[in-house]
Amino acid sequence: MNDLVNRVAENVGIDAATAEKAIGMMLGFLQREAADGPVAQMIEAIPGASDLVAQYNGEGAGGGLLGGLMNAMGGGVMALGQQLMSEGLGMGEITGLAKETIAVAREYAGDAVVDEVVGSVPGLSQFV
Repeated sequence: MNDLVNRVAENVGIDAATAEKAIGMMLGFLQREAADGPVAQMIEAIPGASDLVAQYNGEGAGGGLLGGLMNAMGGGVMALGQQLMSEGLGMGEITGLAKETIAVAREYAGDAVVDEVVGSVPGLSQFV
């Protein structure tokens, strides 16, 4: 887990605590939104990812009027973005977080599994 968090923190330019929480939130989002089989396989393949999902899966949900509207409209990638912004991340950092996390996922789970996960979440491919 520390390798994933440190790599994301360093490459995105955020502190490790923020990276840890953001990765957990992002993977938790994927666990809720993506195709069950491939996303479970992807999360299990990344060392420490299951722990991050368990710890941060519900973090940042809701968050004000915009969060409520996004959740009412089905949430999706935009709701995740709003949740990450409420944690202090800008759009560039969120995009970097997504790209770096997906790159790590590809290393551990393989392109086919990750492509299936990304393809099963509407709007995600534009960020990774």
